[in-house]
Formats: sequence, structure tokens, C-alpha cells
Amino acid sequence: MEPEKILIVEDDDDIRELTSLYLKKKGYDVLSADDGLSALNLVQEQDPQLILLDILLPGMGGFEICEKIRVETDTPIIFMSCKRSSSDKVKGLNAGGDDYITKPFDLAELEARIKANLRRNGLSSKNKKSRLLRSGRLSIDLNSFEVYVNNEKISLYAKELQLLMLFMKHPNQVFNSEQIYNQIWGLDHFGDLKTVSVHIRNLRKKIEEDPARPSYIQTVRGFGYKFNDKGKI
Repeated sequence: MEPEKILIVEDDDDIRELTSLYLKKKGYDVLSADDGLSALNLVQEQDPQLILLDILLPGMGGFEICEKIRVETDTPIIFMSCKRSSSDKVKGLNAGGDDYITKPFDLAELEARIKANLRRNGLSSKNKKSRLLRSGRLSIDLNSFEVYVNNEKISLYAKELQLLMLFMKHPNQVFNSEQIYNQIWGLDHFGDLKTVSVHIRNLRKKIEEDPARPSYIQTVRGFGYKFNDKGKI
């Protein structure tokens, strides 16, 4: 049996490294990130079984990160925070967190909480039905993040998958390049908007029967792009 994969999202180097070292010694496979965008990418690419999430992070805060993760997966999230008020704990749980532990915390207690949340999630996953996004010959399994075209699995890069999920969850809605960029790359990420068209072009090559005449991701001239839910021109 492969070890459970845990993602630690913490910008304090000492806390992150100490927690990571402890959990590795306990047999867990540990990933780490020190900011929100890196964390979201790791969630997409590595599919951890549990996430330890700090609240006060540079850029995107822990509550916002949690809400974004919850759109994609039910992976257990334990908030780690120096904030001790009941209102902060309630806010964390309302954002989609499963548990909340205050700093400084005892590592043995943290491990016990990890085990409890993994156990609860394991029991619930036995009865979890496959969650699918489907449109015509195209589908995404939201549990495994696997993408299928004509029932054949295809390989997408993380940003391509995020793009496709954004479109499929908002069929027939027109997005301009700036809106897409902010959704996928983040408001605090600086880059060229042309990267949107490049990623869409690459995505079309993988999901469209004829990328030159796309039936799914269509260009709305002068406005942006939209996803045709029927998969027909």
C-alpha cells in the first residue's frame, strides 16, 4: 500500500520543515508549498489525500485557497493557524475546512487529527459515486481528474485541465482573456495574456476532432471564448 500523500501549505520555513520531517518519519509522503498558487497547482497535479493549510499566507489567503480547492475535491483540509478566536474557527469550517488546529501545536496531536480525518474520508469514499463533468464525447472524472475523449483517456497539463474545467462548469458563458487569466493564473500573477490563447490552442488539439473548426471551445470574435455544451457547431 502506498503511503498517504499530505500537502503542507505554510509560509513559515521552520514550521513547514519541522512538520514535514515529523510526518515523513511517520511514513507519510509529504508535499509542501509556501503560497496559494503553488498549493493549487500541487492539488491538481499530485492529488494529496489530506491538506494542512495555514490561514495567513502571502497573496491568496488560506480561506480563499480552501474555497478554490473545494470546487474541485473533497480532500480533507486541516487549518493550522495562530488565530484562536471561535469566529476564525467557524470561518475556516464555513470555508470548507474539516478541522482546525492552533499554533503552536503538538505534533502528536496533529498526527492524531490527520489519522482521524483520513479515516473519516476513507469511510465516506467507499460510498462516493463518481462525479463527472460530461459533454458529448468529452468527460472529466472529478474524483481522479482524468479526462476522456470518446471514452479514451487523454493526458492534459495542469493549466489545460483547469481551463477545461472552467469552461465545462460554465457552459455557453463567454470569458475574455483577462477573466480566464485571472481565474487560472491568479490576480497576483503577472504575465502575458497571450498565454491564454496558447493554452487554448494546445487544449483544442487534444479534445477537438478538428482543432481548426472547434466544436467545444469556440471563439466569440471581439469578446473571448465560450464552451459549447452540446459539442456541436
